[in-house]
Amino acid sequence: MPRPDSNQDASQQPLLPKNAVNGTAYSRANRGYGTERNDHTDIAHTKNGYLLKDTLYPSDAYEGRTYWADLPAKEQVKWIGHQYHLEAARESGIVWQHFKENPLKPLKEYTKNYAVSGVGFFAEGYVLFSVGNIMPLFKSLYPECWADHIVCDSEMIKAIKYMEILGIICGQLLVGYIGDIIGRRWGLIQDAVIMLLGTIMLTTMWGPTLNGWTVVYAVSIFVFSLGVGGEYPMTSTTSMEKYAGKADRLHRGRAVCLAFLMQGWGQLANQLALLTLLYAISHSLAPPYSNLSTQATFRISFVLAGLSIAYFIYLRVYKLKNVDQKDSDQTAGYDLRTLKLLVKHYWHRILATSLCWFCSDFAFYGMQVFRNQLLQLVTGTGPEEVDILWQYNLIDIGVQLVGSYLAALLIDYKAYGRKVMQFVGFGMMFTLFIIAAGAFPTLNQPGTGAKVFQGIFFFANFWVQFGPNSTTFLIAGEVFPKSVRASAHGFSAAIGKCGALAATVSYNFIEDRTKFWLAALCTLIGFILTIAFVPDTTGLDLPEQQRYWSHVVEGRQDKYHGVAIHPEHLSWYERTVLRRAKNYDSEKDRMIRIAELRKDYAKLGKVMRMASRNP
Repeated sequence: MPRPDSNQDASQQPLLPKNAVNGTAYSRANRGYGTERNDHTDIAHTKNGYLLKDTLYPSDAYEGRTYWADLPAKEQVKWIGHQYHLEAARESGIVWQHFKENPLKPLKEYTKNYAVSGVGFFAEGYVLFSVGNIMPLFKSLYPECWADHIVCDSEMIKAIKYMEILGIICGQLLVGYIGDIIGRRWGLIQDAVIMLLGTIMLTTMWGPTLNGWTVVYAVSIFVFSLGVGGEYPMTSTTSMEKYAGKADRLHRGRAVCLAFLMQGWGQLANQLALLTLLYAISHSLAPPYSNLSTQATFRISFVLAGLSIAYFIYLRVYKLKNVDQKDSDQTAGYDLRTLKLLVKHYWHRILATSLCWFCSDFAFYGMQVFRNQLLQLVTGTGPEEVDILWQYNLIDIGVQLVGSYLAALLIDYKAYGRKVMQFVGFGMMFTLFIIAAGAFPTLNQPGTGAKVFQGIFFFANFWVQFGPNSTTFLIAGEVFPKSVRASAHGFSAAIGKCGALAATVSYNFIEDRTKFWLAALCTLIGFILTIAFVPDTTGLDLPEQQRYWSHVVEGRQDKYHGVAIHPEHLSWYERTVLRRAKNYDSEKDRMIRIAELRKDYAKLGKVMRMASRNP
């Protein structure tokens, strides 16, 4: 290894033996240091093994040697816009090229890169939201059980929804932990198998009496929900960990959002399936509904879900590869010491990710509980007119999908990003809930008031998706180290579902107006927590965060000077109270990174020389 020339910039020193400068060596050495996997574009510009400037200063994160967040405000806005348009133009060109090759190829690529990652959420949206969709159908056909509670226990009917949420919570905690132990791939396969078992139970459920049937229904929902709960930590971590370098910084958030919004497509698919099946079997969507049409409609809809989940199992067993790559540093591997250190070092992040999710789910699931009642007011229909309620629900799902896609579009945009999206979403929801609660006596009337109420309801659902429902799922995974990421995400998600459970239970005992006051309070708390405790990781890659964590694990946190502790990427609490940004120094970090790269390349050169001697 040549000694650095003191008159030469350290970033231009030779880091590889000459015989090690080739595409494979360069690509492996740069993983996690600013280049995408298998990207050899810069190799053509190397000379005599000198490390390229783009290794230390990737153009998507630096203007020259200046980190994008260090640029003056006006220059920063201009630079962000320029980079955003460059990347948009590049991706548009790829999409157009694919379209010219085959008009269906862009859809195929979208499905492969994003939809397949979120197949578990598609199944969740399809099955779990069908519980609310088919409830009006059951009430119309079996009022003595589902509406009047003459032959069925009313608490057991309520327990169906409770068991759904409890199953998700248990799955989030259990599978999140297991996923860090056995790996992401087997965690995903396990989730799908459990969901398939639950779907089979839902399809075949029966009982000697209506009351007995409700018990079997609740147990079947609980089993299915266990698998659904595991999807939260597994899908999130898998979606964000599959990228490296530029793709990690620019598109990690989008990948996670597009996987998660498959939940919305599952809801849409279920609602369309129920409408189609009911019409095909009874030749009409209008009541009254027969026992045959009701039973056949919901059971066949679950059969369709089971077939899709069986296909998901096939994809995960035979197509899902390379999702359990281990880090080379000492931070990989689940152990009690790491967990204790996480709680000590990041307790405020755990508090923020879990309680913000609680506030988001309380508002979102609370609105879903209130949905049928509101739609009956708006449409002037009774609970037995299931067809009209289902058609209005399609509109609601469509509005939510628009919000989800807007979130995916802007979540990686550095001038907006995750944190801004979350507190703006909470702020808009708070405003709408305050309006709904304050004007409730006027809005809760048929006619114009009900139409305004409908608009507020749909618009609030839009901001749920274009806000905390998309961001909480992402942030809860990417602000924690890899070795305990799934566990931390699962814990945050479980606390979030406690918010859904709290809304579902409490809304059975409080007045309608009070529901909106409570939802407003929760969104206000979420707004405050986001500003105070949530860091903004937009544009910060996961390997750099892991690099910082390795310093924490080794007890030399004060020796880290990189961008993971840049004020832009820290919460208000971390900046002002913990003062973690005080060690940020771009020049010191540059020298340390060069030394780290030189050490890595020396090891690589030694390995390659040994390999050449023993072909």
